[in-house]
Amino acid sequence: MSRSGIERVRKEAGDADGFLAAVGAAVRAARAQRGMTRKILARDSGVSERYLAKLETGDGNASLLVLRDIAGAMDIPLHDLIAGEESHPACREILALARGLSPESLARLAVELKERFAGETGADKGCRFSLIGLRGAGKSTLGPLLAERLGFGFVELNRRVEKAFGAGLDEIFSLGGQPSFRRLERRCLAEIIAKEDRVVIATGGSIVADEETLSLLLRRTHVIWLQARPEEHMARVVAQGDMRPMAGNREAMADLKQILAARTSLYSRADAFCDTSGQTVEVSLDRLTGVAQGLLASTAK
Repeated sequence: MSRSGIERVRKEAGDADGFLAAVGAAVRAARAQRGMTRKILARDSGVSERYLAKLETGDGNASLLVLRDIAGAMDIPLHDLIAGEESHPACREILALARGLSPESLARLAVELKERFAGETGADKGCRFSLIGLRGAGKSTLGPLLAERLGFGFVELNRRVEKAFGAGLDEIFSLGGQPSFRRLERRCLAEIIAKEDRVVIATGGSIVADEETLSLLLRRTHVIWLQARPEEHMARVVAQGDMRPMAGNREAMADLKQILAARTSLYSRADAFCDTSGQTVEVSLDRLTGVAQGLLASTAK
């Protein structure tokens, strides 16, 4: 083989390795955003856990059919796993700009783009608030207290989904996986928004992983990201006796940090943030009330 031929083969091999590494990273990030263990994704997609491990480390040789099944199990378009930046040139320009922004600036950019091109206005949000964030941030604790202080109703979205389905979350995921749950979640959220104008909604931690549902939240509610340090998230979940996503996992804290890292850019699209780290419930409630009142005041101008 000629020297130029050898160089071409090396370049193609490098491109293939880079592509597989990018696909693996996309699968790993999507899985983390949804809080899915590799075992659960293997069960829902019908792809072996061993194959997923190889794929996520860039060692797989994934066929599009396998990727289709993996994307379907996470209820995301196949395009999201393989497109990368190979889309419209204008999209690549926007992505290049976004990569250089801080999370706060990126969140502002998202809001400005939505307002400019989607016709979203503060009036559409009414007096509805939605609380997002990892489990242990304080959504279920602070949500009803905020609602009581404001004189609003309170809804815990996961409980509404369970009521609509007639079974617990574990059974919903077992029978229909992520796609079934996401459809129920979106439908229940739409019903709440249609019927309630003065309400506080506590959402599930992974709701931000579904773009359509997150967009609905951002359009029709004032979204507040309840934040806390990873160690506090874990301590609060343990105190509640709820370790579902971490059961039997010695890498629980590492997994929690990975999930938080994967979702940070999504959580950052919220209208406002409220950090509950190291604070009592009373202090956190005061802070959250101030944030909520500030959002209402800004839309009233």
